[in-house]
Amino acid sequence: MKDQMKIKCIIIDDEALAISVIENHLKDFDYIEIVETFTNPLNAYRILEKEKIDLIFLDINMPQLTGFAFIENLNYRPLIVITTAYREYAVKSFELNILDYLVKPIPFDRFLKTINKVYQHVYQNTSKVDANLQQEPHIFLRVNKKLIKTNLNDILYIESLKDYIKVITVLGDYVVHKSLTAITEELPQFNFMRIHRSYTVSINKINALEGNNVEISNRKIPIGRNYSKQAKERIFNINDEDED
Repeated sequence: MKDQMKIKCIIIDDEALAISVIENHLKDFDYIEIVETFTNPLNAYRILEKEKIDLIFLDINMPQLTGFAFIENLNYRPLIVITTAYREYAVKSFELNILDYLVKPIPFDRFLKTINKVYQHVYQNTSKVDANLQQEPHIFLRVNKKLIKTNLNDILYIESLKDYIKVITVLGDYVVHKSLTAITEELPQFNFMRIHRSYTVSINKINALEGNNVEISNRKIPIGRNYSKQAKERIFNINDEDED
């Protein structure tokens, strides 16, 4: 991937070990470039003045300048992901419209959810990055030790398997160690909907509705009693829109 196609990021944390953890997590994502890292947040302003940065991983408690003060003094706002050992700053952080809030130590599965948010945000806001970055919307699924790039349009539905999920796609099925709630939160709500405690479906892949079942690719999937009213309303609304 060419440099101009990458999402450019910086990492700011007064602890070198914390920086190395994020660097290690990012090595699996070739479309994200770490431009520079900083243990002193004051030094980060110079890179922001001379280069367009798309994403900042930012600690809060730093001796020279707090993360909040750093944000308030920015001339422009890249996407910001807070990385901190303290949970109590979450409300204030989201009031500042940060993209995500990660609590140290940061597990890779939680970090992956953040990267999916970053990608989707960049994809939906094309003016923020080079147009060549644009690809079909996708997420990364961690299958065993491999990250599988999965286009959202290929997903048919997702089934809960207790501590795991099965993602059924047009290209095959993937078993992932993640909850159905977590994966549903990562997917765009305009096209994915939970219809049962064990199923989330791609709305535009529904071929038919029969009683309390939807049909997707010749497979019948039940609609749960607690989800029935909302699910049927959304299905019929989308059908009405298509007819217009």
